[in-house]
This record gives sequence, C-alpha cells and structure tokens, in this order.
Amino acid sequence: MSDLYQDSFDPAETDAALAGSRFAGKLHFFSSIASTNSYAMQQADGGAAEGSVYFSDEQTEGRGRGAHTWVSLPGSGLYVSVLLRPRIPPADVLWLSLAAGLAARNAIHAVTSLEPDLRWPNDLLLGKKKFCGILTELNAEVTRVRHAVVGIGINVHQPRFPDGLSEIATSLAMETGRNWPRQELLIALLRALDAEVNALTSASDPRKAARAIRERLEAGSTWVRGKRVVVGDGEGFRGTTEGLDARGFLRVRTSAGLRTVLSGSVREARNGEL
Repeated sequence: MSDLYQDSFDPAETDAALAGSRFAGKLHFFSSIASTNSYAMQQADGGAAEGSVYFSDEQTEGRGRGAHTWVSLPGSGLYVSVLLRPRIPPADVLWLSLAAGLAARNAIHAVTSLEPDLRWPNDLLLGKKKFCGILTELNAEVTRVRHAVVGIGINVHQPRFPDGLSEIATSLAMETGRNWPRQELLIALLRALDAEVNALTSASDPRKAARAIRERLEAGSTWVRGKRVVVGDGEGFRGTTEGLDARGFLRVRTSAGLRTVLSGSVREARNGEL
C-alpha cells in the first residue's frame, strides 16, 4: 500500500440510508474543517437540532482527549461529530461515551468482520495499536445536559504513520491489506450509534440500560478485567483492572487496595512495571 486510497462521500446517498434515524436530514459535510467537534459545539450553542451530524474529509486541528491531537489528513480517515441532547443526568454521560465505543465496534465489525478491542474509556485497538478514538464533550447544568457532542475518529486508509506514531497507531487498511469505503463505515456507525442512544435514553429503567452497556463492554474488552495497567501520565499508579463500577468508571486493584479511575490515560504495564 504505497499510495493513499481515495474515496469520497455522497451526503445525499448517506442521508437516504439513514432514513428513520435521528440523523436523517441533518448531515453537514465539509471538505476541510478545523475540528468537527469544535464546530458541533458552536452549532449546539446556537440551537442546532439534536441529531445533527458534522463530518469532514480533513481536519486541520483535529482533537483527541486532553491536549492530544488527532492526525486527520485528507482522505485518510472518518472524522465525524454528532450533536445529542439526551435526557439523562450529567452524571450518566460516561455511559453515553461508552455506548459510542460499542457502536463504533459494532459498525466496524459489521463492515470489516474485525473485532476491535475496547480500551476504557474510549479507544478502539487492533492488536496493541489504536485506530479509533472517541471524544465526548458536554454543556450541562447541575441537573440536566444541555447538549453533548460525540466525536469519533477512525483511521481508515493510512498506509503508514510517522515516527512517534507508528508504534502506537494503525489503520484498517494496514491491518487488513485492503481499503474500506468510508461512506459505508459512516452509515454503519451512525445506525449503530442511533440504536445505542435509543437504548440508553429511552429505557424505562436507566440502571438496567447502564448495566447492559457495562456487561457488553466487559465482554468486548480485554482491558476491563485482569489487565495489568499503568494509570496516568508519568509514573501514575499501577494495578490490575477489576471491572467497572455502577457509574461506568474503571476499577483497578493496586497493592494499596482498590482504586477507581475517574479520568486519565490507561496503558498496559510493561514487563517489570508490576
């Protein structure tokens, strides 16, 4: 794969494929944009409709969690942000982000037959390398969510990554030796996300819906239980993952006892670190 495979989006065709979903009639495509998440948050503040979708062929200032950037070269990946106005308490928004990870995993499996691993809270990996990340941003009051934006970036066509990324990043093309239509991935992703959001926000028993997400995440992840990890930048703390708590946060058993990870990076411990 010496050259970047080129494919394009047909927004009208994509929209037709999403008929009946919350996203139908609300697609916004850009050939280039600074950040789909930043733009979606701006539009949300201005009253944009729930279910609006913003996707681009390129991001010039793509963002990941924290201060990380997301390399978003033209034609290389899927960069999409969706605007939601879920009727859930702000304390439950983590479930929305975890559900988005499950939606991405289901969509990628449906299109490629791959079975990505889920690294809490929002990374998808093939082997030990990341190819998909999720960034959820929130505008909320104490008791209600005004809006949430879920941004999903998927490395699709990249034939290689530069030094510094090649050890930790991969793409669908690199893993399979073939190219996958980004539009097909986008349609599958939005359909899966629509189903996940419906299940989470329309359930008569929200606790049951959250429990179902937790159970499916634990079943689809090698990271949630029994993984030796280092949490946080620098030295951080070390331990073995012991499932998710009732709020969706990761539990880690350390030499000093059980700790709950509320935020921060989680990486696999290297030999000799535990």
